[in-house]
Amino acid sequence: MAAPMIWKRLVFSVYTPVLSRVLTRISDRFFRTHDRRRGSAVLLLAPLLAEADPAPLASSRPPGFTGAEGLHSRFHWMADYAPAFRVPGGRIHILNSPDEFYQTMKARIKTAKSRVVMASLYLGTGPLEQDLVDCMEVALEHSQEDDAPDLKVSFLLDYTRGSRGKHNSRTMLLPLLQRFPEQMRVSLYHTPDLRGLLRLLVPERFNETIGVQHIKAYLFDDSLIISGANLSDSYFTNRQDRYVLLEDCREVADFFAKLVGAVGDVSLQLHSDNSVHMMEGMVHPYKGNRADFSASAQRRIMDVVNTAHVRQSMLEVECSEVLDSDGMVPNDTWIFPLVQMKPLGISLDEQVTKRLLTEAGGDSTVYLTSGYFNLTHTYMQLVLGAAADYRILMASPEVNGFFGAKGVAGAIPEAYVHLARQFYNQVCQLGRQSHVHLHEYHRPDWTFHAKGLWYYVGRRDRPCLTLIGSPNFGYRSVHRDLEAQIAIITENVELQNQLQQEQEMLYQGSTEVLSSTFNQPDRYVKLWVKLVTPLIKNFF
Repeated sequence: MAAPMIWKRLVFSVYTPVLSRVLTRISDRFFRTHDRRRGSAVLLLAPLLAEADPAPLASSRPPGFTGAEGLHSRFHWMADYAPAFRVPGGRIHILNSPDEFYQTMKARIKTAKSRVVMASLYLGTGPLEQDLVDCMEVALEHSQEDDAPDLKVSFLLDYTRGSRGKHNSRTMLLPLLQRFPEQMRVSLYHTPDLRGLLRLLVPERFNETIGVQHIKAYLFDDSLIISGANLSDSYFTNRQDRYVLLEDCREVADFFAKLVGAVGDVSLQLHSDNSVHMMEGMVHPYKGNRADFSASAQRRIMDVVNTAHVRQSMLEVECSEVLDSDGMVPNDTWIFPLVQMKPLGISLDEQVTKRLLTEAGGDSTVYLTSGYFNLTHTYMQLVLGAAADYRILMASPEVNGFFGAKGVAGAIPEAYVHLARQFYNQVCQLGRQSHVHLHEYHRPDWTFHAKGLWYYVGRRDRPCLTLIGSPNFGYRSVHRDLEAQIAIITENVELQNQLQQEQEMLYQGSTEVLSSTFNQPDRYVKLWVKLVTPLIKNFF
């Protein structure tokens, strides 16, 4: 090994933890100062406040990143905000249906040797979910045939959603906890914003509107599925979402395993008697001090992000030297994990999304989709003012997840129609009809939950970038919930083809929204819904 390479590895091994601690301490100090200025009363109401525009992180760009050719150089700025993982595009596969998503998870669980990590809003209680749990039981049984079983299974779910009802996510996993106590871990994240009188007064079905664990990441050894889909029967059968499988991408898998583990560490731990307790030394999310909990959680989670950031920056130096020496590009695709946890003072995804929308030029076309179209004010203004063309896909009322729901929730599809009409009117008032197009997804007996975007540059016929994961581009995603997605930037033609086919598959089942659309009988919005929507739109 060349002397410069040895020197770089030595520097990396010494300074990675040091730099990580420095970056974490700086962010923690900023967060504590910010909290002291706002005051505890304001902290309690934090999720209800207006949107803020945080300044970008002052992180160093990977030194070799600017040397990348083509598309990567256009988006090299993302490395200012998030770790950059270079992988072969041939290892990334787009899954297209709920059944493919479900069958892939079952197959991967059965063959897992070292780890299964499942992060979701909740685990359902039906036969399909039980079959998934049974697969884990079989895998754990097989692992015990060894003298020292290596397989560890970890779940991260939301406390409020996972505890709803008598038979719930917790009771589904209790048998595994009881039988494999040394190999199973179930963590239940509880938002720090649901506390005190608010926690006592808000009914069970509505308490999750305050904030939830919303990350959807499913990891099997060194492979990983990033999605917006939960672990529930409709997401396995007739609820359309998006899913990407990263095959044998160990560094990315390690990052998400550590990220989920860090969130799990600051969550309530489920025990075999169905009781929950915090790990020793951890601040309680709703009994402890709000600022202390958030600062502690932020420090633990950002330590994962900052350590990966420094490590990947150093590895990129080595990759650049290899590129310079032999002229070969080892990998053709970049993965950027984007984390958004505003209740904990983390807003990396928001910063990247804002800049991506800001820099979308006249040679770009952006296909953006959300199962719940309720853009933040900032995102809306960026879309309306951009030079790029936008094709926005949203759920029609009949495929909205709340369609036909009982009580007040049944009016939520009407609220989304009202929000869509307001946005469409703005498009028309600004004369942007030729640049911003709205589409509605239709499919009998299905619901629509897909979110993310596909980014086309230079009028190319295939996307070079996609965002995929849990965020919906709305207020909740930005300000209330814990979210994560990945940005994939690729020059791999086959992967670009997969992304193109995915985008076309979703949009071909849609119709374009026109002014006449809102005159249809099923688009009628009751007066009380119109009056209430501005007051509640930040909760759904």
